[in-house]
Amino acid sequence: MKLAGLALAFSLAASPVLADPVGRYDVEGKSPDGSTYSGTATIERTGESFRVTWLIGKDKFVGTAVGNDDFFAVAYRSGNSTGIAAYGREGDDWIGVWTYTGGRQIGAERLSRR
Repeated sequence: MKLAGLALAFSLAASPVLADPVGRYDVEGKSPDGSTYSGTATIERTGESFRVTWLIGKDKFVGTAVGNDDFFAVAYRSGNSTGIAAYGREGDDWIGVWTYTGGRQIGAERLSRR
């Protein structure tokens, strides 16, 4: 079992960076409370991880992500708020779900490549 976990971790780390999430995006989403929002996001490679920065209205969210060309997951912070998001590829875009730390409902988000 440990060997399988190591093999998976190695394969993710060694994945080719052909279509990873690095880039600039337009953001459209729906918060857990049902309200909608829009903004922009930038994803940058930082070694084996990624830095994700969202600008939604006057709020800036910054996160650290792991993943590859099929998916990525982000732990993020804005002021005192923290949370997690997970995204899957849909063509050139990314479709995701997210919640605040301790949340009981999820939001949804689309990152459309610029």
